[in-house]
Amino acid sequence: MTWTSLLANKEAQKHKTSKKELDNMRAPIARDLADASLAGLSADRRFATAYNAALQAANMAIACAGVSDREQGRTPPGVLGSTKLVLGKAAHKYADYFETCRRKRNTIDYTFSNVATDTEAKEIVVQAKQFYVEVEDWITKNHPALKI
Repeated sequence: MTWTSLLANKEAQKHKTSKKELDNMRAPIARDLADASLAGLSADRRFATAYNAALQAANMAIACAGVSDREQGRTPPGVLGSTKLVLGKAAHKYADYFETCRRKRNTIDYTFSNVATDTEAKEIVVQAKQFYVEVEDWITKNHPALKI
């Protein structure tokens, strides 16, 4: 999968982002990372909320790449998998990890409760924070006008 093929197949479209758009994405990431760290929240909610922060960070990277797949109704695996195209090798471990998490998050949000353990919730919070830092570092290096 390449951006060229996604564009040709109309699975994505060209998009020009702005600092304002990215700042609008940064706000829910900060909120979700803070909320996912709340001690009184269930492990399920912390897990799902941290996953959402990672998903939003992926959307930031994709927007910076000059492509948007949100309008095409692509699902989270498409969004997180697309970060491999944007960030390169640095994103592969995160994209693979979050793909596994996506399935668990879907179970949490749509099927059952008490799915995530405290350990899993803590781990995804750490991974989401690290992934967000990776995205912001990439933006700073490749799109300095869009950095925080």
